[in-house]
Amino acid sequence: MKAPPAILIVDDNPANMKLLSFLLSARGYEVRTSADADEALAALACFQPQLILMDLQLPGVDGLTLTRRLKADAAYRHIAVVAVTASAMKGDEQRAMEAGCDGYITKPIDTRAVPQLIASFLR
Repeated sequence: MKAPPAILIVDDNPANMKLLSFLLSARGYEVRTSADADEALAALACFQPQLILMDLQLPGVDGLTLTRRLKADAAYRHIAVVAVTASAMKGDEQRAMEAGCDGYITKPIDTRAVPQLIASFLR
């Protein structure tokens, strides 16, 4: 039997993390969470997700910087990174893509649309 796709959620907002975890776990994904870049890097040392949902506004090292680091590292380059952000100003999506994000989702989370978006990134 094939293992379910694994997803790492990197978000410092507990409510967002809980909502995304619930939505994705309920659909059979293996979900892990990290509240900042350091936790995410520690998780990646022992967990190989197919997808990372990356909040861009993290304490310390922000999500764009972490994405650039991951995409520059051969060990993590293959992992799809989707920016998840409340920052939906003009140019933000372009900045996320330039940093190496493979997709962009705005908050508040659309609970009907997000699972379908996630599935499309995992194909």
